[in-house]
Amino acid sequence: MIAAEGILTSRGGKTSHAAVVARGMGKTCVCGAEELEVDTKRRRMTTADGQVVEEGDVVSIDGSTGRVYLGEVPVVPSPVVEYFEGRMHAGADDADELVQAVHRIMAYADRVRRLRVRANADNAEDASRARRFGAQGIGLCRTEHMFLGERRQYVERLILADTDTEREDALKALLPLQKQDFVELFEAMDGLPVTVRLLDPPLHEFLPDITELSVRVALAESRKEPHENDLRLLQAVHRLHEQNPMLGLRGVRLGLVIPGLFTMQVRAIAEAAAQRIDAKGDPRAEIMIPLVGTVQELEIVREEAEQVIEEVRAQTGVDLKLALGTMIELPRAAVTAGQIAEAAEFFSFGTNDLTQTVWGFSRDDVEASFFTAYLEKGIFGVSPFETIDKDGVGALVRSAVEAGRATRPDIKLGVCGEHGGDPESVHFFHEVGLDYVSCSPFRIPDGGAWRLEARAAAESKGSDSR
Repeated sequence: MIAAEGILTSRGGKTSHAAVVARGMGKTCVCGAEELEVDTKRRRMTTADGQVVEEGDVVSIDGSTGRVYLGEVPVVPSPVVEYFEGRMHAGADDADELVQAVHRIMAYADRVRRLRVRANADNAEDASRARRFGAQGIGLCRTEHMFLGERRQYVERLILADTDTEREDALKALLPLQKQDFVELFEAMDGLPVTVRLLDPPLHEFLPDITELSVRVALAESRKEPHENDLRLLQAVHRLHEQNPMLGLRGVRLGLVIPGLFTMQVRAIAEAAAQRIDAKGDPRAEIMIPLVGTVQELEIVREEAEQVIEEVRAQTGVDLKLALGTMIELPRAAVTAGQIAEAAEFFSFGTNDLTQTVWGFSRDDVEASFFTAYLEKGIFGVSPFETIDKDGVGALVRSAVEAGRATRPDIKLGVCGEHGGDPESVHFFHEVGLDYVSCSPFRIPDGGAWRLEARAAAESKGSDSR
């Protein structure tokens, strides 16, 4: 997806993972063109009327209409994006009426809104763009994205480690890489809060596909070729295989089961913050522990994190102030939020996973299977992954806010799921009293958070000037 100019899929919909990631990258995406038959073996796709598109053929996709064209269609940069990127001024001679209107509504929203708006960003480039778009911090930095590409080999070494020494060596190799990521991120968002989520996904996502790996091992054995590493990887894949990995060994459970993993990440954050302070910067790091379901999990990880932060403080002589909190993404966490707030300085509601666990269905699969039937039968009026389900998921958010504030009145509350960029959902988050919403950089000005919050604030003041 990083290499692609645009994304076209035959499955899913606008709330599926491909669409969410593409939106965060600012890439054009059309998801769920189900009439396309994709043949990965022959590297081609076939349309409903039998037209064949071979690998290497140029296609053009329109993210607004969902239309797909064979061949190259002339395109021009969006003037609104050019405006937010700072390459066009609203008062410029070539600024059209749309840009001027966007400028007016953004200026008005800034004057009257209460909610702060952060962005979900995982690297300095995305963070800088978010800041240009008006973000007031990072509400979600996904550290798993820092372990991909060439760095995956170190994660493989961590998974394959048979001894403490091997595991520590793998973590030592990852530490400076993680630290540099955070240095760049803190520099891009200097003076603004950055919430870093510790590793969340299951480890199998960093290993090769089980089928592909099995074939590689079988071929190597038939040819009597060396395959020791592939064999060890295959054994690890089998060991880590789970029937439902998104409800298995991930999040805080990884930090508790794999010694040194979370403490390595905390050390990288703390050392990066200390380096930025030495450089006269103003880093404001917040460390978020994911998938917590009970306060005991959070207490153990928090104690270990505080020890690491104190070590870095002693080594560097820098006075570090790092907030420690959690992501509320499990129903049990929402129900026991009063207890969890005893060990958390902030909550960030992960409404994507919270919606999955409340409803018991997958964001990536629902639109491709039964969701259309549910819409036709009137069970849903809109996808609960697109606009928050106020009666179910929303009720848990509301009760968690109340319980969290009852325990810790000064607790900071935000949301980092994709609902943070949906206008109707933002209105709800304003109503229940969250402090901020966080969304993909390109959703910050997208007729969502600020515009809706301006309306909410105007209504709450009894103003009729909208």
